[in-house]
Amino acid sequence: MAAHSQVEIELKTPEQIGAMRRAGLVVADALTRMRNAVTPGISTAELDRIAEETIRAAGAVPSFKGYHGYPASICSSVNDQVVHAIPSPRQVLREGDLISIDCGADLDGWHGDAAITVGVGTVHPDLLRLVRVAEDAMWAGIAAAARGARTGKGRLTDISFAIQSTIRKAGRYGIVEGYGGHGIGSAMHQDPFVQNSGRPGKGPMLRPGMALAIEPMITRGKPKVAELDDGWTVVTVDGSVAAHVEHTMAFCEDGVWVLTAHDGGRARLGDLVTAREPVGASE
Repeated sequence: MAAHSQVEIELKTPEQIGAMRRAGLVVADALTRMRNAVTPGISTAELDRIAEETIRAAGAVPSFKGYHGYPASICSSVNDQVVHAIPSPRQVLREGDLISIDCGADLDGWHGDAAITVGVGTVHPDLLRLVRVAEDAMWAGIAAAARGARTGKGRLTDISFAIQSTIRKAGRYGIVEGYGGHGIGSAMHQDPFVQNSGRPGKGPMLRPGMALAIEPMITRGKPKVAELDDGWTVVTVDGSVAAHVEHTMAFCEDGVWVLTAHDGGRARLGDLVTAREPVGASE
């Protein structure tokens, strides 16, 4: 999501968070199917077909398709494409590529949104490390949010600072500016915008009922990006390879829930995850 200025945060009831969990699991299932399908020779259009089939079979609709005219169910960004690349039968994956797959689902009016970056075949270790750094930064941001909400003192930019700190400690990676995470719920993109860098202790307080998509985007080179003439695809200006990962999380009274992770985030967050499944999530 790109940055904007006005801030109006939608707070969800436990039942609404449960509805978002159901949508999140649809996204998780679609991403799992696509991850398993990534192999040299497959086209990004075929991955898009898998996603739409999975989403619609679950009784949901793709959040992305038709959004401001976007023509597909996923964004499939390969190598120097950072985000928002449109799937195409002409974009065929090759050995050693890195592909970021962003996917959203709308189930009964509630949205889930997540992204993974996957290596194609045998991938250079430096690229695998890029992915690992992006994932670690995402989870650091989620953990910072969970700890801040638990103390009652957490603010939005605590997430940004945790993401930035994790990336900076890992090495010389570019943190893409102007794109980041966002609020989510009855619409796919809501306030607040969640930057991937910044000082802690700023912005809205983190409180139960909030739901956020945490979404680092990093490069192996400089952070500057440009949008192509298709009006969607964002690429690195220096041609460096990028990684993009994302999870949707919700703040509950006794912890957080990572709505687009099959385990709710427990493997990475431990007891920061609420002890209770969101209300109605298993219906």
